[in-house]
Amino acid sequence: MKQISSTTGILAFAAEAQAAGRTLALVPTQGSLHAGKQALIRAAKSAAGGPLVIVSAFVNPLQFSPNEPVSRYPRDPARDAEVAAACGADVLFQPAPEEMLPRGFASAVTEETLSRTLCGPSRPGHFRGVTTVTAKLLNLVRPQQIYFGQKTAQRAAIVRKMMGDLGYTAEIVVVPTVREPDGLAAGTANATFTDSQRQEALALTRALRRAKEMTDAGTRSPDRIVAEATHILGQHRRIRMIYVSVVSAETLEPAREVTPGRHLLAVAAWVDETRLIDNVQL
Repeated sequence: MKQISSTTGILAFAAEAQAAGRTLALVPTQGSLHAGKQALIRAAKSAAGGPLVIVSAFVNPLQFSPNEPVSRYPRDPARDAEVAAACGADVLFQPAPEEMLPRGFASAVTEETLSRTLCGPSRPGHFRGVTTVTAKLLNLVRPQQIYFGQKTAQRAAIVRKMMGDLGYTAEIVVVPTVREPDGLAAGTANATFTDSQRQEALALTRALRRAKEMTDAGTRSPDRIVAEATHILGQHRRIRMIYVSVVSAETLEPAREVTPGRHLLAVAAWVDETRLIDNVQL
């Protein structure tokens, strides 16, 4: 696996690979390559056509809200390199902040519609940071495919809208959420939970499973599904709900009636001081 740390280096590598007729797949991450991110790399590596897989590991300061110190995000570049290589990555792009956001950087890419719902109100500026750095990565790599996890469904939808609006042609591939044996969605924060915090966090999983059971049994009322999920989460004293919403998987618009395969139940909550998101397709 090749490791690159400069924007000029990744630009040159991508241009040379494409001149040679290779397909490029981009897996954008902030490092800390847990099981969910590993699944993205493996999915990209196994895609038809045998693409070259470029994994970016960049802790993006632009997507952290004022109450989310970027300094707290875990970093282990050496482990990320080992994990990326083991998962089949061809290139690991690990730029320093000053490479991606040099002194005087003052431009932004903003999606104005889908960013206003779900996580948007409680994380001001977050998605502007996501779209700005994602656009820069797309410009550097010019991939044919870009990979996201289902857990971050809103991020994938926003990037899809941004790409469509601005004329990017890469295909977005969404990989199913990876869950740990007890059902908790894989995430960076999981390793920090105490046993009691983990039991509280699992309420999100139970709420999603119950919503899926209800729709499988014929329930089509978003209000009933949201009420049941809210009830499950509300029984746990360490959980503070941010939102519980049934939305279109594509547009994120609130559902009036659940259409199987087209809607998600999306949830976000604090477990003590840790913010979690998750969703399930109904």
